Amino acid sequence: MRTTVTSVTIPLLADLTTLRLGGPARAVLRCGTTRDVVEEIGALDRAAEPTLVIGGGSNLVVADEGFDGTALVIESAHVEFGTGRESGRPHVTADAGVNWDTLVAATIDAGFGGLECLSGIPGAAGATPVQNVGAYGVEVSDLLRSVQVLDRRAGTLRWVAPSELGLGYRTSTLKYRDDFLVVAVSFWLNDDRLSQPLRYRELATSLDVEPGERAPAATVREQVLALRRGKGMVLDADDHDTWSAGSFFTNPIIDAEEAHDVLRRIRERVGSDITVPSYPAEDGVKLSAGWLIERAGFARGYPGPESPVRLSTKHTLALTNRGDATTDELLDLARDVRDGVRDAFGVSLHPEPVLVNCEL
Repeated sequence: MRTTVTSVTIPLLADLTTLRLGGPARAVLRCGTTRDVVEEIGALDRAAEPTLVIGGGSNLVVADEGFDGTALVIESAHVEFGTGRESGRPHVTADAGVNWDTLVAATIDAGFGGLECLSGIPGAAGATPVQNVGAYGVEVSDLLRSVQVLDRRAGTLRWVAPSELGLGYRTSTLKYRDDFLVVAVSFWLNDDRLSQPLRYRELATSLDVEPGERAPAATVREQVLALRRGKGMVLDADDHDTWSAGSFFTNPIIDAEEAHDVLRRIRERVGSDITVPSYPAEDGVKLSAGWLIERAGFARGYPGPESPVRLSTKHTLALTNRGDATTDELLDLARDVRDGVRDAFGVSLHPEPVLVNCEL
């Protein structure tokens, strides 16, 4: 007899997202095992019921009108360590519903390294390969071993190699599609208790090591958490700067042929003696969205303390709910910022979170 699937009184979807925004769903189902997820998704699909799958709710912006269907919350929580027969390298496999930071902490407590730079990122493990989550110089694609997906059309489970996922900057072939659903993920680990090479200068400097060097994973994790807390990027119910979906906009990537003109326009606005943060990217040049937002006139805390939605007082990339906001108000702020950056620099910003029943 199944006991891990429960139907509950319909709540606001705000109760299931880190933004604490969003109207009601018709129903909410909580699934505690992968088997339950497969069975419930199958039943919903056969009934042609619109379904919104939720893990940690950290990357969702849900309309005030809510979602006209069933929200299925994945709460599966199995974690298993192993060693690859071919490589001899250790790995960890986790159900999609495992809290991501809990998983990172578990790998370090077990004596492994690798995931430490991704500490403190809110949400569930299953969401991390979907948008190739990254922070402090490390991306999921650097350590991803495989992803188990449910093929909703065939009703079957299969493991998929990273090479099949089209992993790129905050994207994959799993993003913006619902025929494949991630139910488990597996990551390679380091067995020497050391971190990945530290490529992010701010982190390396704070640890007093040279970029490219490695350090004890536990030490790196604590420093990453400290840096993220300073930017309001570690969830804290008492800190409204963390009532967000993390970075709301991705860093824009400018086509290499356009980069010279774009950088020239930016310098004309901010001053020719100012260094514009820019980094090589696969498809051109990557700019800093947070830097552009601030130089376009949107300071931390914009538009001010009386507003129900504001840019974080710690980090201009986070759009925050100050306690009694609506999704419409949040989207109005996002449009204000997006349009201001475009008008100032001719650069288009694109949202990182998934917008449910709403748009910019």
